[in-house]
Amino acid sequence: MTLLSLILSFFPAIVMGMTAASLLWICLSPGILGILALLFSLYGFPVIIYRIHQYFYPLKEGISYLKGRDYSPWWGSHQIQTIYITFPALESALRLIPGAFSLWLRFWGAKIGRGIYWMPILEIADRGLLEVGDRTIIGHRVGIYSHVIKPKHNNLMLYVKSVRIGNDVFLGSGTHLGPGVNIADGAYLPIATHLYPNTKVNPRHYSTH
Repeated sequence: MTLLSLILSFFPAIVMGMTAASLLWICLSPGILGILALLFSLYGFPVIIYRIHQYFYPLKEGISYLKGRDYSPWWGSHQIQTIYITFPALESALRLIPGAFSLWLRFWGAKIGRGIYWMPILEIADRGLLEVGDRTIIGHRVGIYSHVIKPKHNNLMLYVKSVRIGNDVFLGSGTHLGPGVNIADGAYLPIATHLYPNTKVNPRHYSTH
């Protein structure tokens, strides 16, 4: 683990500390500044750090390894986003406001269309590696993962690739999408569909290539 990897492994704790300090501020001196500090701690600070991290250590698609002397940009980006996986209610609240969650994902670098319906409970592991077209419906407890890790030769192989979802797509409840999944316009995925890496889906059926 590199020094930067070690530092960023403490990032979730830093966010929690900032949040606790903001809540204490609100309790001791209620006012708009404390509320703004709380919102910045939960939603502003992680995005800013992520964009700075992306500038210096851009996340690239393809195969890499997590063990060794080289720094893994994915590891750093994952630590910055971990707070939202640990506490999903932070993003669930945004999905109750029309358009708010789509805007939120754009801040992270995702390419998000218009008129998308997001169910309140879902999981997106890699916010910057996602493309979603217009008028798509993302069902209950859908999971979108743009990375996969597997043991290989005493190391951990990491594969990263963007997930692309077209226009007018319907993702049924419990559907899970792996890295490199590409869903064409108008496709319908029934409940609990699991798509492995690099699966391509057309409007009538899906096939793996």
